Amino acid sequence: QVQLVESGGGLVQAGGSLRLSCAASGRTFSNNAMGWFRQGPGKEREIVAAISWNDGSTLYAESVKGRFTISKDNAKNTVYLQMNSLKPEDTAVYYCALSGGIIGPVADRRLYRYWGQGTQVTVSS
Repeated sequence: QVQLVESGGGLVQAGGSLRLSCAASGRTFSNNAMGWFRQGPGKEREIVAAISWNDGSTLYAESVKGRFTISKDNAKNTVYLQMNSLKPEDTAVYYCALSGGIIGPVADRRLYRYWGQGTQVTVSS
């Protein structure tokens, strides 16, 4: 089975930065996407960013474009989310997820099969 473990969440002031990590174990990957999703209080889970494991192509939600960067380390089976210029509205539980076999990064949460436990990000004003 695949296990995903997030880390790096915490409390930060508006304008600050955090770097989230998601370590995957169980197997190596090929035709998969890995994504970061978030769910704030009273909100639905939404895509933040996604990356294709094979070629590194990415997508971002408009709300984070230019502020967040998704990246990966294939040798470590780890995906990262660098978050800069954080805003209070970024406050949420952040989840990493692994898709089934698929080409390219995808935003649809229904295409993701494995999920981490989540890590809390809180941005104070």
